Amino acid sequence: MEMKVGFLNPSIPYGWQYSQEQVCICPKYSTRLNVLGFLSVNTSLEIPLTTFYCEKSINTQFVVDSIEIWLAKRTKMTVLVLDNASIHSSKLFKAKIEEWQEKGLYIFFLPKYSPHLNKIETLWRKIKYEWLKADDYKDFPTLREAVKQIFQD
Repeated sequence: MEMKVGFLNPSIPYGWQYSQEQVCICPKYSTRLNVLGFLSVNTSLEIPLTTFYCEKSINTQFVVDSIEIWLAKRTKMTVLVLDNASIHSSKLFKAKIEEWQEKGLYIFFLPKYSPHLNKIETLWRKIKYEWLKADDYKDFPTLREAVKQIFQD
């Protein structure tokens, strides 16, 4: 995959400038960095958060493969709480649900339009708007490293 060099699109909800200063904000597109995470509500676990990185759009196959890797490390019956993203309702995903149940993984879907019920959404919001700094968006390698530092990978 070719990596584009240049400034990335930070997700910064505020900004300022001097009144005499003219600023042009032009969007630039770059390589994408997505993080899929499994966050446990059981804080006594040695690793309460497991993350998987993808430098393209996350699709159902990526989610299924990530769940399979994560599930292989589970030793207890587990309930995985998911939102209603289209990748969670695809034929491929639905075909895996019964197999996962036989392995002790049960899928629970949150009601539609309820991100406030999904604990990991709070974590994503903290990362995007508080923990990542404007300088972290300088280029893609810097962003990738900043994200990995947050998760201490």
